Amino acid sequence: MVLPRPEKRIPVDLDMRVWGMGADGHAFSQRARAQNISAGGALLSEIEHDVKVGETIGVQGGEKKARCKVVWSTNTRSAQKIQVGVQLLSKLECPWIALLPKIDWESRGTAPGRRRWDRHKISILIALHDERTSVPTRVTATDISGSGCYVETLSPYPIGAALSAEIWIAENKVTTRALVRTSDPRVGMGIEFVGLKAEEQRRFQEYLTAIDPFSCSIERQGPRSIKAPS
Repeated sequence: MVLPRPEKRIPVDLDMRVWGMGADGHAFSQRARAQNISAGGALLSEIEHDVKVGETIGVQGGEKKARCKVVWSTNTRSAQKIQVGVQLLSKLECPWIALLPKIDWESRGTAPGRRRWDRHKISILIALHDERTSVPTRVTATDISGSGCYVETLSPYPIGAALSAEIWIAENKVTTRALVRTSDPRVGMGIEFVGLKAEEQRRFQEYLTAIDPFSCSIERQGPRSIKAPS
């Protein structure tokens, strides 16, 4: 059996923000350094909090954010403090992609999984209603499509939680049933819109595409904010 060639690591010294839940059960958010990077992960140093292997943490470089899984961690007991190796949970969300050589995923036969709907890095306000309480939770989705979104929150709902979501398409408010598909403590959660009809999904996707036609250039400028009408 031929083992796949490891992804090439590129030495860098990048200022990053890292946040999540430490091994002590307390949330943290701090500056750190990325010392080498690849299309699939990075080596982070100067971490001041112990983190568990297998834990999901958030990383941010510039305006770009991503979720990563901790694959190893070691306390260097030096100026490097705690070093961790992280693996990106989606190669479509690589914060340092601009520093990597272009990769032809199609020719390599390793194209990342494609969603039915393109995701857009646009900030849209969503109100989530849990049947257990009458007070809605207002969150901002920063990665959204006609079929679902990912929201950053310190207190995500558990996987499988059934919610009612209110989202705004232009001046129109749409209410849909939603399910929590992924839940990363102290980081965020992935939500699927399961109550939208096909026509509503198509209209929502067209709306997102209309205000975000060139997602790559918009990501370089940072996410755009779309607020609900007052």
